[in-house]
Formats: sequence, structure tokens, C-alpha cells
Amino acid sequence: MARPSADVEDVQREARRRLKSLKIEEWRVREFVTGTPVPDNIRHLAMQIEYAAQAIGRLSPIPADYADDVYWPRIW
Repeated sequence: MARPSADVEDVQREARRRLKSLKIEEWRVREFVTGTPVPDNIRHLAMQIEYAAQAIGRLSPIPADYADDVYWPRIW
């Protein structure tokens, strides 16, 4: 059975999942509370994830395997 095509919301959901695994909200809250900036590597990776989500969301059609790591920056 063919999988239904992905839409922009699916891609955004995947981006949120990846940002959650990066714990970006915890870093941002820490920055707000303590004034200690988010480490550059975390901040850059979050920006890359957001950029990738925008780029994937603009593809027509969005690839069915949009969640594959090949489309996203590496987290390690």
C-alpha cells in the first residue's frame, strides 16, 4: 500500500522532534533565567534544523522519506 504524501506539517513535526532531542527549549530557558548564552554549537545546530525544515517543506513533492537523516544536519 502506498504511503500518503507528506506535507509541510509533517516536516515541521519532524523538525520539532529533532529540536526536542537537542533540548533547545531547556537551553533557551537557561539563557533567559541565568543570562548564560546557549552554546554556539547548540544554537547553530538548531538553526540548521530550522533551515532544513524550511528547505524540505518547499520541495514539490516533499519526499516520502523526509525524516531520513540524509535530509537533516547531524546531531552528535
